[in-house]
Amino acid sequence: MPSASHAFLHHKICISRHNTMASAIRYPLLCLALLPLLSQLSHSAPIPQPKNLTDQPSSTYIVHADHLAKPSHIATHGHWYTSMVATHSPRPEAADHSSRILYTYDTVMHGFAVRLTGDEARRMSGAVGVIGVYEDRPLRLLTTRSPGFLGLDPQFGAWRDTDFGDGVIIGIIDSGIWPESPSFSDSGLGPVRSSWRGKCVDAGDFNASLLCNNKLVGARAFHVNGRGGGADLSPRDYDGHGTHVASTAAGSEVLDAGIEMFARGTARGVAPKARIAMYKAVTGSDAVAAIEAAVKDGVDIISGSIGFCDSPCPLHDDVLAIATFGAERAGVLAVLSAGNEGPEASTVTNAAPWVTTVGASSVDRMFPAKLRLGDGTVLIGQVLYSMRANGTAMAPLVFHPCLPTTLTPDQIMGKIVVCVGDSEGDTFEIAAHAGAAGIVSVDDFSWSLDGITAGALPLPLPGIDLCYIAGKKLRDYMASAPYPVASFIFACDTVIGENRAPLVASFSSRGPNPVAPEVLKPDVIAPGVDILAALPGNASLTNPRNSSYILNAGTSMACPHVSGIAALIKKKHGDWLPAMIRSALITTAATLDNTDREILDNGVIDRDGNIKAATPFAAGAGHVRPQLAMDPGLVYDARPQDYVDFLCALNYTVEQLRRFAPDMATCTRELPSGGAGLNYPSFVVIFDGRTGVRKLTRTVTKVSEEEAETYSVIVKAPEHVKVIVTPTTLEFKEPKEKKSYTVEFRNEARGIQKTEWEFGHIIWENEKHRVRSPVAFHWKN
Repeated sequence: MPSASHAFLHHKICISRHNTMASAIRYPLLCLALLPLLSQLSHSAPIPQPKNLTDQPSSTYIVHADHLAKPSHIATHGHWYTSMVATHSPRPEAADHSSRILYTYDTVMHGFAVRLTGDEARRMSGAVGVIGVYEDRPLRLLTTRSPGFLGLDPQFGAWRDTDFGDGVIIGIIDSGIWPESPSFSDSGLGPVRSSWRGKCVDAGDFNASLLCNNKLVGARAFHVNGRGGGADLSPRDYDGHGTHVASTAAGSEVLDAGIEMFARGTARGVAPKARIAMYKAVTGSDAVAAIEAAVKDGVDIISGSIGFCDSPCPLHDDVLAIATFGAERAGVLAVLSAGNEGPEASTVTNAAPWVTTVGASSVDRMFPAKLRLGDGTVLIGQVLYSMRANGTAMAPLVFHPCLPTTLTPDQIMGKIVVCVGDSEGDTFEIAAHAGAAGIVSVDDFSWSLDGITAGALPLPLPGIDLCYIAGKKLRDYMASAPYPVASFIFACDTVIGENRAPLVASFSSRGPNPVAPEVLKPDVIAPGVDILAALPGNASLTNPRNSSYILNAGTSMACPHVSGIAALIKKKHGDWLPAMIRSALITTAATLDNTDREILDNGVIDRDGNIKAATPFAAGAGHVRPQLAMDPGLVYDARPQDYVDFLCALNYTVEQLRRFAPDMATCTRELPSGGAGLNYPSFVVIFDGRTGVRKLTRTVTKVSEEEAETYSVIVKAPEHVKVIVTPTTLEFKEPKEKKSYTVEFRNEARGIQKTEWEFGHIIWENEKHRVRSPVAFHWKN
């Protein structure tokens, strides 16, 4: 996850498109119109074939025009549009074609809405000066997509059953908050519970009595010796990270949110009626103080899109691991980001078993744009730019290091600048002021795959964000063409459902767990790419349209999604301990995407160059499913003593144990089978040359409302591993009943060289519930 100073560092991933989904939807963007989700409509159909030239029924279409292409002999755009209709209509010359035009657009896009037959629309789509023709359709409000993608709906399920998480308090450790954002309105909320001990603190430009309310119930800043002056003393967010995170987890409903015409709809957090307590922290010492204060104040969930160690460090040297152990003891679940160091292996951070570790995934929403090269090649990427919705003229292409100090008019004026790799935040503004005709941002990682980037940049000038493969095609063209040129085509579209999703984000940190190898991390993945959430009012970020909302990417964005889901679970099951909530999230996670195929791992390819399926080291147990997590059937519980026993199994010394639990710093009981024997909802089995059999025992607790239930086991194991589960059925007679089972893993690969990790799963299921635990296997030779 980004540090405070790099909170909005842009991350790109590539996702493949498909056109077979019945639910795929394309939305033409109307001037000043909302972008609702048309969940009842199918994939856009081709313009219908003609029946009879004059008797076909007509529908409303939006004709998106290049207003610069208007012939000079036609006086106005209105006359031009009327002539287009007349030219492509088989109707008599005397027909009043102007009366068929319903609207004309001349601000955020150019063109007109008109009644056309299917044949007329098809003819119109090929006309000179026409960028696109879109069939009109009924609209309804769209959420900021990630809650909808998670299956959250105001009318049923987890939101309705928990009253949107009303009353649960999420303590957020981050860069502060911008309280004036409408995402933190307390409209419709009652007072905070009487047991709440938190407070809002007056400091600098933060007037607690005016800015805190029944949504923002706590706001404090932690600092050492007043470092940095007023900005550090105030809970106000001068970075943007904390505001974005807080509104993602528990933002109130905000109508017509978005960035210009993009992603418009109703914005709300995952737990819209949960309360927010912001604890502003900058350093590790700040974070420890903040976590301590949050526990004392009485928060239910701690959300931390933060990390302490620059690289994975032992748990006893990680102050976040130590502080969150204390939160666990107090009954407070800690949800933390997995880190943004992927796709390299063993980069996952915040990997203690008492922490819920969250990786990042994509959603099924894109903002497509195109770059047309001088040889006719069209490259597809993404961008948030609408000032020239009709596109641009051809302009020279030039490679540039894209350092702010080198973007001078004599080098780039009138040219499209190609930048490879991440650029500094003000690069685009400087390029615009220097007169650049446009900018192309290209991913420089060769493991990124062809397709559409999920990192849509909001730009102050025409531009596009390309993946590595598309960027390579661009570079090849520039190397071969004597005078390389290109132009931009902006779709003015938000597209939902046409790309496979979720996809593990390339930047999301991967396992195996470098500090506790027998605990599988990350635990789950959640939306963390192009997440629309609140932005501070004074943001100095790339925000050319002065929007109150911004799209951002990172495991920092994924973490608050899970924090919000945890708040919903806590609302429904107030007596559940942290491990039970974590178990519910893990055992109900999805391993298939929206095409019912395995979730893919962006950045990991096979020998043929195809993107590979995600392993548990990329996706954890899978993608979170809030509705199923409300009723998981069975949970794997663990208490503080279990974690002490786990640390003892890692051969922690008494001095090291004292860092976590001074009053429990003795190894009085042995954890069977070492660290792998912790009662965790997943398994890691490591064979060495001396190990032929590993036996692990797990205990599950029945949490479903049914009086009596029977679960049967399903096992999937890789070749050369035999798995025997005893017993094969678990019979429960009453709620909260516990049952134990033993798994015997037999290594049958002796004499066979195995160097790669392999994977399987153990599932307990009945007619209503499916409790899945991923299993990772490794052979030490």
